[in-house]
Amino acid sequence: MARGGGFAIIGLGTFGSTVALELARAGEHVLGIDRHERHVARLADEVAEAVIADARDEDALREAGVGSYGTVVIGIGEDLEASILATMNARLLGVKRVWVKAKTKTHHRILVKIGADRVVLPEQEIGRHAAQVLRNPQVRDYVSLGNGFHVVEYVAPEKMDGWPLEKLKLAEYPELRALGLMRGTEFVPCTSPDTVLKAEDKILLLGRRDDFRQFGDVL
Repeated sequence: MARGGGFAIIGLGTFGSTVALELARAGEHVLGIDRHERHVARLADEVAEAVIADARDEDALREAGVGSYGTVVIGIGEDLEASILATMNARLLGVKRVWVKAKTKTHHRILVKIGADRVVLPEQEIGRHAAQVLRNPQVRDYVSLGNGFHVVEYVAPEKMDGWPLEKLKLAEYPELRALGLMRGTEFVPCTSPDTVLKAEDKILLLGRRDDFRQFGDVL
């Protein structure tokens, strides 16, 4: 049993089981909880502990030891009542960090009001991510940091092979910064404007959306 650490994943559908498996594969202590026996059985050999319990019942979660975990992830999306009660129960048990999957924006607002530390809308987040990548072929990936800032990974096309970094004219975009680039498995710092790009380099840039939009149009 974890004492102030580890992860309890409540709701072992597609979202919850994926989170549980990835954490377990990374060596984390994971407790999986679901009220359906088939979901628990599917992960029983993959995580440290797997328990059949109804997250709407505070006593059931207490008996499962949820209060001893540092983080609870609630992956119940379809059953609004169960999601809300599981979130409240995790807080009542003294869990320090509670992440919850939401199905709708209304669900999101309710979860924030009752104390969820972070609410995830997987379909909307994946949709936004896909749109950003689709509209610019050079964008491989991006992460939103909040307050309008993003870290974007651009892939240098063939035409950029041999370009010095200064040729990207990043100075024309006041909120845009080159953090570095990945060349295969090697990280290359962008501390000098004379840094030379190679085709397929992954350029990591920090900035705001408007600057990225203009920069992407130039590329």
